[in-house]
Amino acid sequence: MQDVTVVRTSVLPPYAAHLRVYEPLAAYPEPERAHWQAYAAEHGPDAPEAGRSVAAAALAEQRTALAELVGRTPRALPERESERAFVRLVDGVLYICPWATRLRNWQALEELRDGAPVALLDTALPPATRAEAEADRERWRSEHPDARPWILTSRWEVPVRWFLPFGDEDRCFVPAGTGEKGGEGVRGDQASLFYLTPMAQARRRVARAYRALREAVPEGELVRGAEQVGRWLEEFHPRSLVELDYGGLVHLLGAERLLADRSAGELEDGLRALRAGDSAEALRAYEALTVRWRRVLALRHAN
Repeated sequence: MQDVTVVRTSVLPPYAAHLRVYEPLAAYPEPERAHWQAYAAEHGPDAPEAGRSVAAAALAEQRTALAELVGRTPRALPERESERAFVRLVDGVLYICPWATRLRNWQALEELRDGAPVALLDTALPPATRAEAEADRERWRSEHPDARPWILTSRWEVPVRWFLPFGDEDRCFVPAGTGEKGGEGVRGDQASLFYLTPMAQARRRVARAYRALREAVPEGELVRGAEQVGRWLEEFHPRSLVELDYGGLVHLLGAERLLADRSAGELEDGLRALRAGDSAEALRAYEALTVRWRRVLALRHAN
């Protein structure tokens, strides 16, 4: 990928990718299970099968979050946890990925605090507002010590480690205008690119990658990434689904490059070469992948 095309639409989601876990309905204890069962029954007609993206639902989540900000004193997080979720139906089994908006907002606030200039942070979210949010988080943590997000978000790039759970056969590209359903006020003709695989396969791939990387480059960035992703996946039900969604990044890449993108397959080829002892080919594949995504990441500084 030599350059990046910006594609404009009337509704642009954030330039962010998402790594999601969908747990089977049976994995949720009561009364959560009853809630999600009723939720899925209400939203069932829009629940995507394995071959469809959740792009419309993701845009609906964005609009809900924006609506929370209109006409209010700035708040660091919603007043209550979201009772909504992404829903998938695969081979007759219902899978649920809760939005967990408050938990994800706490995490985003921590990232913002660590990465944003203090003056900008104080303007967007005054110190008193942040202090209140952090106090709320500590209280919530004491009541939910085992809580973890079902969704990880990365802005302006797909981290290379996120491709580890997937193979090229898990890839699904949905061109614009192919019948994707949109929610109220949401366009349904946007392209999407996502990977979807069973949890058992995802864990197996990450574990194999970790072993190969630890033997070859024990201090490398990717081996640390494999450990991080592997630990997160272990938190969920073994019959879950794992999804990597390019999200709003599709508008940075453009349809032609989305169609040609085989990042998970390229990483898989590189790891295969590493296990075969061809370290030069493995390094070439890894460098090509990281350079490509660094070019996308660099666009966050573009005017």
